[in-house]
Amino acid sequence: MFYRPEDGHGLPHNPFNAIVTPRPIGWISSRSPDGVNNLAPYSFFNAVAYTPPQVMFASTSSKPDQQGTKDSVANIEATGVFCVNVVSYALRDAMNASSGALPKDVDEFAHAGLEAADCKTIACSRVAAAPAALECKLTQIVTLPGEANKVVFGEVTGVHMRDDCLRDGTFDVTAFQPLARLGYRDYSVVRDLFSLSRPGD
Repeated sequence: MFYRPEDGHGLPHNPFNAIVTPRPIGWISSRSPDGVNNLAPYSFFNAVAYTPPQVMFASTSSKPDQQGTKDSVANIEATGVFCVNVVSYALRDAMNASSGALPKDVDEFAHAGLEAADCKTIACSRVAAAPAALECKLTQIVTLPGEANKVVFGEVTGVHMRDDCLRDGTFDVTAFQPLARLGYRDYSVVRDLFSLSRPGD
């Protein structure tokens, strides 16, 4: 099969998200200028640089109560900071609860039944139960082609890791089993690992 996206795929559902998988989930927390905590998962997310450490996430839709974007991007534009919370298998239902298009004055931490903890380097909350969290300061927001496509880049200014996820000096993902986003309504969970050495290692 071959199709041009501009012509449509002719399938019951768009296969694009099912092709680009698995994708890590950036559970982005931010705070509005009025002090309302926001929390939302984004599956167009990844790390993009080591030194200094940097991450990105993309927002691809808008809400009626925000001008051409979603709460996360609007808050980050206004405050210049955000936090990336890692989603464990145990937090899957809370993550899903925070994915709804709630009014901008609703605290998604409270809506999802999550305890919020203060970040140390930025004025923002993080998910206290998350296995890891990356405090970030905004470096740039890039507008992409399309109606509401924006990519947010941030430099990591602080790193939280739960002590029970550190084993023999490594951050062990099997200790918390991170979620990954697939296509359609599907997710996966990381439980099995294998290693490969690069040529010349």
